Amino acid sequence: MLVEQFLEWLGATPWSVALLESLWVWPLLESSHVLTLGLFVGTAVMMDLKLIGVSFRTVPFSEFRTRMLPYTRLGFALMVITGLLIFYSSPARYYYNIFFRIKMIVLVLSGLNIWLFHSRILLSEGAWDRDARPPRAARIAGGISLVTWSMVVVAGRMIAYNWFDCSIQPQPDWVNWAAGCILPPQ
Repeated sequence: MLVEQFLEWLGATPWSVALLESLWVWPLLESSHVLTLGLFVGTAVMMDLKLIGVSFRTVPFSEFRTRMLPYTRLGFALMVITGLLIFYSSPARYYYNIFFRIKMIVLVLSGLNIWLFHSRILLSEGAWDRDARPPRAARIAGGISLVTWSMVVVAGRMIAYNWFDCSIQPQPDWVNWAAGCILPPQ
């Protein structure tokens, strides 16, 4: 109940309301989120394809990573900032959206994959840097990354649709549970 009250308060703040109702800022914010998502996912996919061994086979991974990672990080940072602002515009609506929840769960899984790759697999980069086909662990990390970021993109796009909105009742119990819907007692 405390989370819901906080989100309702946050969504009613003047800046949140102004952001959501803005004629120019809102569309620019959404467009910026999509464009920076494209920058991030585009460069991440290129690195993942290199990791799974299907592209850029003659380029050492360290060289490829050094060139791509600054753009990937920039895209990620801007994507997070714009995403947080979008959430801020209507926090309760997003909080109760099944696709938003799926996106957040998959984002955590993606983050874990990135952490495992950078903290474990990348440490041995010198041994496989010039190989056309990286080791199995690197290929698995690249494959997981491709799948999870694809899921983030799809779930993010689905947030716009209210198929499972709490205000549309009756719905199956699993939908109400997954969306965190608070229903009045019957």
